[in-house]
Order: sequence, then structure tokens, then C-alpha cells
Amino acid sequence: MDAVLEVRHLKKTYKKGKNLINAVEDISFEVQKGECLGLVGESGSGKSTLAKMITGLEPADQGDILLNGKTITGLNGKAQRAVYRDIQMVFQMPADSFNPRIKLGEGIMESMINQGVARNEAKTRAQEYLKICGLSPEFADRYPYQVSGGECQRASIARAIAINPQLLICDEATSALDVTVQAQIVKLLAQFKKKSGMAQLMICHDLALVQEVCDRVLVMHNGRVVEEGTPDQIIMHPREAYTQKLIESIF
Repeated sequence: MDAVLEVRHLKKTYKKGKNLINAVEDISFEVQKGECLGLVGESGSGKSTLAKMITGLEPADQGDILLNGKTITGLNGKAQRAVYRDIQMVFQMPADSFNPRIKLGEGIMESMINQGVARNEAKTRAQEYLKICGLSPEFADRYPYQVSGGECQRASIARAIAINPQLLICDEATSALDVTVQAQIVKLLAQFKKKSGMAQLMICHDLALVQEVCDRVLVMHNGRVVEEGTPDQIIMHPREAYTQKLIESIF
């Protein structure tokens, strides 16, 4: 298999008062083409910080991040914007990721236009991807506040996949949705992964959902990966005491 993403000995430390907090401590892993890797752990374990470093929203203190074998650590400006062609992120609260003053269609078009797609083509593709994500083209003319949470999340996924990224990061992307909408979103992501071979990194606290959609799982605790395996291995036969407690608290 081909590694789309490689994370090598990544570290991130924050200063809190006089103390240093190790948010991410010496983490290494890979995500292969067509693979969905789950990242689980309690709040504050470092999952979102890790995702922000991969996308360049947070600088890494140490370590290296490679995309298709090329280092993307510490990029900025034009070089960092080029990375967004291949890495996209879907956030927990989709309305917060859209500009409330522009319509959903414009928000979806923006990512394509930034990658050099002509405006007319971007408009057509925005409507096509809204349809792929289960929304009629008319949603392009609605503002984020005019749609439900599930509809807005579908639009955010349309925006993310419209430029055909090689890696999609979902940071608790379904946790704010009801069960029915959550199932629809998960099915959509699985279909797109199968169709395009897109690699996915799913940050999620719902182990039942992770068991359903992920190929492998990393368990994080205090900034470190403490256990790795298939979903069934992690849930049915956890080795670490922390993982056992995490599973007991959820189930």
C-alpha cells in the first residue's frame, strides 16, 4: 500500500502559566491510500492538536509530516496553500467553518477558485457536489443560518471533496448530528473513500462508529499513542488499562 500521510516523531508543547503541557508527545503513524484511520481518546488527549499540525493550522515543535513522501512541515504562504489541494478538513461545527455572510455555494466555490478553477466551472461543480452529498442545487443559494446542522455538514463535506483531496480529516464531524443524519454522513464518506481511494483520518469519541467505518485505530492518552490495532482488536481485546477504561466509560 502507498502511504498518503506519514507522521514522524511529532511533538507539540504549550505553556500554561509556569508549566509546560505536552499536547502531542513523540507520535508516529501512517495513513495509506484508501484507508480510514480512527483516532480516539478522551477530551484533551491531543487529537485535535495533532490534526491542526497536519493541516498547518498549528506549527509543530519537533518532528516531520510527509504527504506522498514530501515534507510539508513548517510550510507557509503559497507553499502551505498548495497543500490544501491535497488535504481538507471537516470540522465538528460546520456553520463555524463557513463565512456567515456568503452563501453555501460561494463557500464551496472558494476552495476550487483558490486552486485555479475558473468561476463558471467552480459554480457547476459546487452544484454537482451538493447533489453528490444529498442536497439539491438550490442549497447553493442559502446561507449557513438557513439550513439545519446536518445540511450544513453535508455542504462542508461537499466543499472538502470538491477539489478531490488525497486526505480528508474529520474532526468529530458527526458528533453534533442526530443518529439518522450521522449514518447518512458516514455512508457518504465511505462511498467516496471506496470510489476515489481517498485516505481518511477520523477523530471520533464514538467507538461504535469507529468500529463501523475505520480500518485501523490509534488510541491517544496524554499526547501519546498508547495502543494501535483494528477496531475489533481495540474494542474487544484492549491491552492497555487506559483503553479498557475508555471503552467501559463509553459502553
